[in-house]
Amino acid sequence: MKIGVSLYSFYGYAQDNSLGVKGCIDKAAEWGIEGLDFIEVGLGYEDYLVYAADIKKHCVSAGIEPVCFCTGADFVNTPSGDIKSEIAKVKRNVDIAAVYGCKVMRHDVTGGFNSSIKVGRGYDNAIEIMVPAIREVTRYAEEKGVVTCVENHGFFSQDAARVEKLINAVNEKNFGALVDMGNFTCADEDSTKSVGLMAPYARHAHAKDFHIKSGSLDSPGEGWFNSRAGNYLRGSIIGHGNVAVRQCIDVLKRSGYNGYLAIEFEGMEDPLRGISVGFNNLKRYAGR
Repeated sequence: MKIGVSLYSFYGYAQDNSLGVKGCIDKAAEWGIEGLDFIEVGLGYEDYLVYAADIKKHCVSAGIEPVCFCTGADFVNTPSGDIKSEIAKVKRNVDIAAVYGCKVMRHDVTGGFNSSIKVGRGYDNAIEIMVPAIREVTRYAEEKGVVTCVENHGFFSQDAARVEKLINAVNEKNFGALVDMGNFTCADEDSTKSVGLMAPYARHAHAKDFHIKSGSLDSPGEGWFNSRAGNYLRGSIIGHGNVAVRQCIDVLKRSGYNGYLAIEFEGMEDPLRGISVGFNNLKRYAGR
């Protein structure tokens, strides 16, 4: 396995008034990180294509591989009220992923039904809506040489069994999973069991760790958020939290996954410190 990092992990350091995106790329290369995940930035389509080409060029010069472009989407509650325009938007993001040089694109599928809907709001109801849209996107992406995938996050589409059901309902060889080992805790699942279920579908993986406290305790305060069942979570440096990161990696390896592990740091520590310490731990866990 190779080790990458998501630009999301750098927080404010990726802003132009700090290191900037190119500075973060250079820092990752300095540490010995091999690949990079990109997140959306607020640019129009044509400007974005120019930007992505420039960033790809910088990655090549720094010796960093562009790996995955992570983008938003909601095929159930489409922002414009028109699923066709949402599909078209995601297809444009496929174009951007290809210009970045990413072989993988993760897109969201939905955050769940509008709260005003009281019946017919189960995951199976959402699958009926989402599947045709996802198929259209992934068939388009295949023509561009980009694999599409869904990540276990956002509470509604986070449980391993739900994500597995969606992938099999789409039933396209170009569509799979971005397996985030930490995110299963947000749905109060055991990460090792959930990674075991999802590993055969993995096209990309995020290495993430969380501190976890029971929801029966008093609130720990700032920096913590609630899981779906009300337990307390706080992002941590990889190896400092409660997620069995090494075991999750072993499960992925046994399934035959040999792609990237991209660090997604969400802790309260300074991001540069959090990423670098986590990277050193992750190298040991992955046998690098």
